[in-house]
Amino acid sequence: MTRRLAARKFSLALVLAAVAHGPLAQDYPRKPIRLVMPNAPGSSIDVLGRIVAQKLGDALGEQIVVENRAGAGGVIGMEAVKTAAPDGYTLLAASTAAMTIIPHLRANLPYDPLRDFAFVSTYALTPSALVVNPGLPIASARELIDYVKARPGATNMASAGPGSQSHLSGVLLMQMSGMASVHVPYKGGGPSVLSVIANESQWTITPMPAVIGQVKQGQLRLLAHSLPERTAQFPGTPALAETVPGYLFSAWTGLLAPHGTPQPEIDKLRATLLRVAATQDFRDAIANQGAVAQTSTSEEFARLVAAEYESMGRAVKAAGLKLE
Repeated sequence: MTRRLAARKFSLALVLAAVAHGPLAQDYPRKPIRLVMPNAPGSSIDVLGRIVAQKLGDALGEQIVVENRAGAGGVIGMEAVKTAAPDGYTLLAASTAAMTIIPHLRANLPYDPLRDFAFVSTYALTPSALVVNPGLPIASARELIDYVKARPGATNMASAGPGSQSHLSGVLLMQMSGMASVHVPYKGGGPSVLSVIANESQWTITPMPAVIGQVKQGQLRLLAHSLPERTAQFPGTPALAETVPGYLFSAWTGLLAPHGTPQPEIDKLRATLLRVAATQDFRDAIANQGAVAQTSTSEEFARLVAAEYESMGRAVKAAGLKLE
């Protein structure tokens, strides 16, 4: 009787486990999902994330609610997701800055970008755009380099702040091209772009979504992009690598979840995202923001972050930035 009772208890445990975990894999999601955005509303990362939230939510049959938790360079939002329940109902709109740049600038960071999250997939690749004030006699990257070299100390390069993507991409460009402008950091990408429009700064190289509207309106002149080669998405715009061989500095955005989120949920999120990203509607929506739709496997995403973490460490060191 004891053995028979034990067998029945074991069978009951299996049934309960199936009841508890089966719906997660098959019926997930069963309620709205929270997408934490470690960036401010209206930022390029925020806009891209909202496109994904809407279209992925429609495909999953549940609303994905965007929750902006900006501050401290993305640290606040990252920590919020790290400490969230790993149940598939909290996601993170991750990007280059908080994952691979900030860890080299902040001491005692409350998260480990390589160990504290489950990788779902990337969803967009955002090239940097080299732009100048349209009133300047500059129509190409080569002309900008020559213009700056002919005016030592008389030109300004705007950035969104020390250690920002626009700062590091600009430092890299100056190092590789041999030109030298005065770095003028602003409090965010918006003010830095406005400074170029006002000709307080003469140029910046910043994420394409931050300037695509102003380029279309004629407030800025687009000289080149940071993708490896020319693309039909930006007709007539050369790759910066054509003028400065080897220059590459594009940013990715992707979905993460808290470490420990069940694999079935991760798999369903990724499979659904891949289906959504393959549609022309999604690709057009991403392209309208100056980005390129791009997905990955979880393993590819993790390797991308690990490799970029190392390269950004070298870039931060080259820029002379110190831990805070």
